[in-house]
Amino acid sequence: MISASQIKDHMEVKSADGQHIGTVDHLDGNSRIKLTRQGSLDGMHHEIPLDWVDHVDAHVHLSMDASDVRSKWTDLPN
Repeated sequence: MISASQIKDHMEVKSADGQHIGTVDHLDGNSRIKLTRQGSLDGMHHEIPLDWVDHVDAHVHLSMDASDVRSKWTDLPN
């Protein structure tokens, strides 16, 4: 299980297939990661559950391919 303390603001988030998903804006509680608008291809904030994180090193690596992440993440109003 990944600890929320491993994830820092401004870390890059990558999908299981190595694609850029976004940049961590901040943790929303202990179970959700809010992504920045600037790091997003569509210019919107998105939120993903911490459960999707496979591991953390210099980046946050997700356990899902980019297409799955983008179809299942939560869109947030700007």
